[in-house]
Amino acid sequence: MNLFPGGTGVTHLTVYDWAGPDGLPGGSAHVHLVCTEGYVVLDGRGRLQTLADDGYAETPLEPLTVAWFAPGVIHRLVNDGGLRILVVMQNAGLPEAGDAVLTFPPEHLTDPAHYRAAATLPPDDPAGGARRRKDLAVDGFLRLREQVERDGAGALAAFYERATALVHDELPAWRGRWARGPAEAAVATGEQIERLTEGGFQHLHDGRLTVLGPPPERGYGMCGRLATYP
Repeated sequence: MNLFPGGTGVTHLTVYDWAGPDGLPGGSAHVHLVCTEGYVVLDGRGRLQTLADDGYAETPLEPLTVAWFAPGVIHRLVNDGGLRILVVMQNAGLPEAGDAVLTFPPEHLTDPAHYRAAATLPPDDPAGGARRRKDLAVDGFLRLREQVERDGAGALAAFYERATALVHDELPAWRGRWARGPAEAAVATGEQIERLTEGGFQHLHDGRLTVLGPPPERGYGMCGRLATYP
């Protein structure tokens, strides 16, 4: 098995320094529906803005800070200068398959076609598209934050409902990716424990080293320029 430990994903992220609608530089606000996401801050300074049932929070980020959040926590990175992060993502493959819904205003969340039109980057101008997408997500995040501050956590339910509807048709494919990756890794650990319990150790002979060099290109992600390891 050549999966990264636990079937997780690893990405090097250089957070955007583009100013948003509120003047703060950083990335797009979004939420994950089934994946926990972790940050290990490598360099620079910034803030993690989060919105969840327990309200709005802002967490300072500096080198060696480690922070993670479960599905349902809407999050936005603010870059106060040179912010670079190692992202460790549960369920490798699922975020790329759609488990990352941007906080666009409600009119862009009515159906998958409307959402894709706003979320897809034009091939002739990926940087401009990423910046427009980021601003749209931040605009929706700021509106949603006002609603939560005014009406409480119940204001999140409408967004969660729209996000769930957007990914509904993709869930069978998600299940397949999960079964072939993270679930398989967890089951393998259980089998190894059982084998050791019985005095067996054959799987130790199957151990191999896997090394990945730096990814050749950086793409325009939701939060910044991404170097994604396969």
